[in-house]
Amino acid sequence: MTNALTVLAEGSNHQSLSPALTGGSALFILLLLLFITTRFNRDR
Repeated sequence: MTNALTVLAEGSNHQSLSPALTGGSALFILLLLLFITTRFNRDR
């Protein structure tokens, strides 16, 4: 039981998602949301 808890606390070692891919996709999604927000905010 304690072995499973330490594995969950330390995180897994598999490389399914690279940090660059995760950060790049998050940046792209945030820029897309910013673009959509500025496109719909034309009432002023």
